[in-house]
Order: sequence, then C-alpha cells, then structure tokens
Amino acid sequence: MNITEDAISAAEQPARKNHPKGLYVLFAIEMWERFNYYGMRAILTYFMTQALLFKLDFALNLYGSYISLLYLTPLVGGYFADRFWGNKRSIFVGGLVMAIGELILFVCGTIYNSSPALSNILFFSGLGLMIAGNGFFKPNISTLVGQLYPKGDLRVDPAYTIFYMGINLGAFFGPIACGYVGNTGNPADFKWAFLVAGVGMIISLIVQRIYHNKLVRDPEGKILGLKPDDLVVDKLNKEASSHVKPPAPIWSNPVSTVIIMLVFAVISIGALYLDTQINYLFYLLGGSFLFIIILIFSDKNLTKEEKGRIWVMVIIAFFVVFFWGAYEQTGASLSVFADRQTNRHLWGDYVMPPAYFQSFNSAFIIIFAPILAWLWLKMGKKQPATPTKMGIGLLLLALGFLWIAYGVKDAAAKQVSMIWLTGLYLLHTLGELCLSPIGLSLFNKLSPLRFASLLMAVWFTGNAGGNKLAGVLSSLYPEGGKTTSFLGYQISSLHDFFMLFVFMGGAAGIILLLLSKKLQKMMHGIQ
Repeated sequence: MNITEDAISAAEQPARKNHPKGLYVLFAIEMWERFNYYGMRAILTYFMTQALLFKLDFALNLYGSYISLLYLTPLVGGYFADRFWGNKRSIFVGGLVMAIGELILFVCGTIYNSSPALSNILFFSGLGLMIAGNGFFKPNISTLVGQLYPKGDLRVDPAYTIFYMGINLGAFFGPIACGYVGNTGNPADFKWAFLVAGVGMIISLIVQRIYHNKLVRDPEGKILGLKPDDLVVDKLNKEASSHVKPPAPIWSNPVSTVIIMLVFAVISIGALYLDTQINYLFYLLGGSFLFIIILIFSDKNLTKEEKGRIWVMVIIAFFVVFFWGAYEQTGASLSVFADRQTNRHLWGDYVMPPAYFQSFNSAFIIIFAPILAWLWLKMGKKQPATPTKMGIGLLLLALGFLWIAYGVKDAAAKQVSMIWLTGLYLLHTLGELCLSPIGLSLFNKLSPLRFASLLMAVWFTGNAGGNKLAGVLSSLYPEGGKTTSFLGYQISSLHDFFMLFVFMGGAAGIILLLLSKKLQKMMHGIQ
C-alpha cells in the first residue's frame, strides 16, 4: 500500500493500534440491518413462487429488479444526506421506513390466501418501502466508517474488513433465523420470516439511537454524520441564555421528513411495478450513471488529480456490474438450484431448508475476512494494488461457477451433492473479499469529501446494474428442459447456464487486470 505525504508517520502508528469504539457501533447497526435484509431475501423467491404463485421467470426477474432498485436509490439518499439531512438522520429515517416495509410484508404473508388481490398490492408496497428506506440507510453508514480515522491511517482497510464482517454476521444469522421460522415447506409460515426480519431492523434503530452521539465521532471528537446546519444549531443551543431553540431548517422538521419519505416510497413502489410491465430499469441505470458523472464533473473546483480518481471509481463501478450480475445468482437461480437440484438430506429424515444455503457465504466470510485483513496489513506496501485485487476477485467468481458447472455436467441423478454448491460459495467468498470491502475502502479514499456520500452511491449503482443483470440472467434458468439463449449463446442445461457466468466473470477479470497499472497512475498515489 502506497502512503501519501499526509499519511500518519510510522512513529505514530503504534499509538493507534486499537480501532475507535464508533467502528463497533456502526458494526452493530449494519449487522442488524443486514440480518433484516438477508433474512427476508433468503425466502423472497420462495414466497413469490410458493405463496403468491408467481411464475418462476417472472419471480426471478422481479427479484433482480427489486435488488437493483435497492442499490439504485442510494443515489438519492446519498445526495440528500450530503445536502440536507446528514448521514445520521438519513440512516435512522431509512431504517424506520424499512422496518415498516417488513411489517407490511408480514400482513401480506398473513392474507395472501384469503385476499390475493390485496396481498399483491401489499407485496409491492412492502418492497417499495424497503427500497426507499435502503436508499437513505445504505450509502450513509458506509461513508462514516472511513471518517472515524485520521487521513492516511493504515487502519482504514482493516476497519472496512471488520465492518464487512458485521455485514456478514447479520447475513449469516438472518437466513437461518428467517429460514427456520418461514422456510418450513408450509407457505403460511413465510409471514414469520418477515416479522423476524423486521425485529432485526428495529434493533438496529435502537442501537443507533442510543450510541451514535456518544461514540460515532471523528478523531477530533466531533459527532459524525451531522450537517453544518445541525452543528450551528447545536452551538447556538449551548450558547443561548434562553430556553428557546432556534428553528430547524424546513427540510428537517418531522412533518417534512414524513412527506419526503412518503413521496419517495410511492415513487419506489411505482418504479418496481412499472419494471414488471415494460422492463425499463437498464435504461434508467444507464441514465443515472451518466447523470451522476455529469453532475460531479460540473463542479469547477475539481482538481486534475480529483478528476482522475473519480474516473477510476467510474471504471471500477462498471466492472462491478459483471461481478454482481453473477454473484447475485445466490438469491435467484442458485436458490432454485438449492431447492430443486441439491440433495439436502443431512441425517436421518432431516432435510435442511434451502434458505440456509444463503448463510454459507457469510459463514465463509466470517472465517476468512480476518485472515485477509491480517494478510493485507502484513504485506504492507507489497500487497497487490486495489484494481489488481478486484480483478483477482472476478477470476475467483468465474472459478466458482466453473466448479459447479463441472459438478452438474455428467450428473445422472436429478439432485447433486451439497459439495458443489458449498464449493461455489467458498470460491465466491474469496472473490468477494478481494473486491467488495476493498472497493468500499477505495471509494472512501478516492472521494473528495464534498461528494463522499454521492460517490459511495456510485459504487452501489454498479451493484444496482449487476443485480438487474442477475435477474435477467437468472430468468434464463433451464427449468423443465427448456432451451434459452443470451446474445446467441444457447442454454439447454445447467452446465450451459453456469458456464455463461464463467465466460462473463473470467473475461471481466482478465480485462481489469490488464488495466490495473493504468488505473493506479490515475489514482495519483492512493492505493
């Protein structure tokens, strides 16, 4: 890792071995939110096909659209936090809206049999609230992690890996808890999964409410996530001799907050439903990508170095699309594969719920994340540059699909051993650890502070494009012997289907490795 001139000197490093307590507060907030998200996601495809009785290709496409919008709305939430609410308020409001969304899905799961028309309305409404809330929650908490540390601190990369462990601790327990109560084989039980997920979101809100002001502070002791207006009001409150507080800005009062989030939720619901009719999201994503580039580069105060670094983030976000387009088959086609083509008998008559497979990746991350965090720190300046790590991550992703493609190629029986799906998740975990936490850290280091949340949202836009691509590609799943095609590539078997991702991930990884040195130069000393 190359250290810039304003980095912490080697003599200062020993005094800063421990991470600030605020990191563990953010860890807990994110962990419970991810418990909510991954717990619900683990049973979402099953709920659509087994309770709401959606056709498989429609359900998989809808799944991709939903996850895509989850990662697109941070563009709005990030921009709004930068300009109006700040990170702290945005995180809390977003989390509250997601908790309400889970409760609506609980009601949907309660009445789907007796009132199917109403349950469909509630289903799209619940997903829309999840999308809107996530847009304000997701980009803002990730941004705060890097702000806990002085500029150039060597602990930032390990901090993001620790934070990433929090994500995956929640992602490990969420599918198990929600799968245990909801993925029982009885569609009437899915509602309990939504309720358990909602409880997790409420716990996240409680943690933030209690500990944010106390512990989530920068190296100078100032509370992180406040807007300058909030700081001015706080100062006036302390200095004022009277008990009358200065009025809050109009966009910050409770009524305005409710109206803003209600409008945004309605737009999110409409955006999700509209994509089921005309499949417009790819065009919206492309337009959003161009809009944000134009918006940022219209700032005349950007230096040449800042522009180069922003272009690196744009290029990286493009390659991230291919990673997540394959990786996010986890909740789509791979969930179908786990349910229908995988032998889940463990002992006696016990059959493991298919939702449990979605905890495998997180379990591997919990095991390997600290090892890689230690390895990067141990290697110091000798470690691969960030673009190189991310190229390796794409190749490991392709290798995972090559593994499972080999496993199903000559399978005589309808169901195959769990070892093939388990091996895929292991390889995907190693690939993810080379790409996702490293990418979060890179975006934090490269971003000009005034665009910190918005550029973090660019990262999530790459996720959005990948997830929409994942939904489109998962709908090509060769169910019942049908033949599908993608850009002329014929898919008539599971082997053909999985090889599609081998080609896609492998090609993207090789190209990124070839571009690595050029991208390093454009980062101007930041690695």
